[in-house]
Amino acid sequence: MGHLVTWFSACFLAIGGFLFGYDSGIITSTISQETFVRYFSSPSPSTEGGIVSAFQGGAILGTIINMFTGDRWGRKWAITVGSFISCTGCALQAGSINIPMLIIGRFIAGVAVGILTSVIPMFAAELSLPKHRGILSGLLQWMLSWGFLVAQWLGYGCSFSTSAFQWRFPLAFQCLPGIVLLVGIRFLSESPRWLLEKDRFDEARAILQRLHGDGTPEGDQFVELEFREIQDVIAAERAATTIRWSSILTKPTWRKRLLLGCGVQAFSALSGINVINYFGPQIYKSLGISNQVSLMIIGISGALSIVYCTIGLYILDRIGRIKPLIVSAIGQALALVVNAALSQHYNPDSTNQLRAMIAMNFVFYLFFAPLGIISWVYPAEIFPVEIRNQGNSITTFTNWTINLIFAQFSPSALKNIGFKYFYVFFVFNTVAALIYFLFYPETKGKTLEQMDEMFGDQMVEHILETDGVRKLSSEKNKADSVSHVETKV
Repeated sequence: MGHLVTWFSACFLAIGGFLFGYDSGIITSTISQETFVRYFSSPSPSTEGGIVSAFQGGAILGTIINMFTGDRWGRKWAITVGSFISCTGCALQAGSINIPMLIIGRFIAGVAVGILTSVIPMFAAELSLPKHRGILSGLLQWMLSWGFLVAQWLGYGCSFSTSAFQWRFPLAFQCLPGIVLLVGIRFLSESPRWLLEKDRFDEARAILQRLHGDGTPEGDQFVELEFREIQDVIAAERAATTIRWSSILTKPTWRKRLLLGCGVQAFSALSGINVINYFGPQIYKSLGISNQVSLMIIGISGALSIVYCTIGLYILDRIGRIKPLIVSAIGQALALVVNAALSQHYNPDSTNQLRAMIAMNFVFYLFFAPLGIISWVYPAEIFPVEIRNQGNSITTFTNWTINLIFAQFSPSALKNIGFKYFYVFFVFNTVAALIYFLFYPETKGKTLEQMDEMFGDQMVEHILETDGVRKLSSEKNKADSVSHVETKV
């Protein structure tokens, strides 16, 4: 029963990923709809860039807010606040009467997504068993793909309308996942690791039992071991380190974790995925494809992305994190360089060449899936509980900041140099593959507390390792024997 509660909790939290994917994806079709263009008097490329980048700007603020408040109020409270802010921003977008109002609504919705993306993968990781942590933390990306898919097909369906419904209804639909999160989060358990860090031991033990207990003596024993391991690691860290806000930068092993977390998030943003996602219709328009057909192509690629993510989740806790990252970066680099090369010899009359260029975008999405998943999973699992919220917020801040920069000038770059712009991302992906190979340790199968051993700052024995299990079993057997002897006497 406990394991079902854990899976249900992670699946519910992943609704935040759907919200993120839908909010990100719906703007792709919205800014290309005829009634939108007519209503707002043909926005310029820089205005379109402002509409898109307002979301990233808000997300940056959201990560900063969570950086300073998340540890104080807890994981559930952060998600509650993020959901409420999301509903407010999305309602403003749907009712927009001018560009500034739309941009403000996008910015507010971005604040919400910044908070949620800082918390949800970390929250799911803290609830999960090591053997399932990759899948449960990675559900954010899987549901993000579903959100993007719904956004694209809803945008495509609404493109047949000739009224303001064509763009207002898809923007209003953004409120739905926020409302579900806002109502449902009160029924979830708080993170037991956050509770232990706040010395709320009884609550933490009860929640661990609810999440990981299975009603058997072995299950109860595992929960006791897990509780003691988390408690021991937190106590040892407090005794050895005076924790300040700057400790994540001044302590070498924590600084290394921060650089690795920021690195994988940065390379996710530098892969080129959001340029293709946000400006897909403009890219396809440059190839002579109509808006409706381009939205259909993007919708099909969105459906395939769910298949790709499902495969990625399946292999994550079997193969690990680092090998898929390397393959992902190499595959993305090759897909982008092929498209860039084809564009230099583009012949508008060659249907085969057109098909090849579209196919390369589909190949790119295939190889992005592992990176998309792991960019959320890896930072969520490498930080100790004392700085986990802060570390995740900073790594997510990195992702959103890079996205903001590229969202602002990508429309102009695509207009001026077209597919040659992809050479930039080819270089980033090539560098990423090399860095993954040289510097990133594998985290598969480790508990969150055992990450200390990998990064060289283990201070206590991890009781969940085999010797610890034997030790607790021995202690329990001795206690049972003493009790039995006392009873006989």
